[in-house]
Amino acid sequence: MAETKPWYEGIVMPALLRHARYTYGTAMRRALVEAGYDDIPKNGLYVIGGLALGAGGVPLGQLIKELRVSKQAAGQLVDLLVLRGYLERKVDIGDRRKLTVTLTERGRDAAATQAMVREKIDAELIARVGQADVNCTRRTLAALVDLGRQGGAEQEDDP
Repeated sequence: MAETKPWYEGIVMPALLRHARYTYGTAMRRALVEAGYDDIPKNGLYVIGGLALGAGGVPLGQLIKELRVSKQAAGQLVDLLVLRGYLERKVDIGDRRKLTVTLTERGRDAAATQAMVREKIDAELIARVGQADVNCTRRTLAALVDLGRQGGAEQEDDP
């Protein structure tokens, strides 16, 4: 009798990562649309979720670096999120050249919706494979992130 391998053993890691990310993103987008937040642009989930996880505001320069987009593209994204009521800009009183963005109430509500979906998927994942496997996956992904940082690899949006 032939031994059958699990379907995922024949899939390369980048493909698995892409589809796994899609699982979160699709579920979050669906929940946000259902909650009335149907106008969040591409990369907006990352900005809103990231700001919600951080304490206080985030310097615009840091957002640009993390998004790996041009200053112009990041500025347009922030402008759109401000226009749509998710973010507000604040000028640093100590250094008027520094611009910080923070979540508005609408932004915090959208972030809470995202977090709820992430927590639900995380719980389903733990139910399927167990906490030990999830912890192992997190360690593996963290090592992969470190490899990219140590190698100085400039990451593209979608290689």
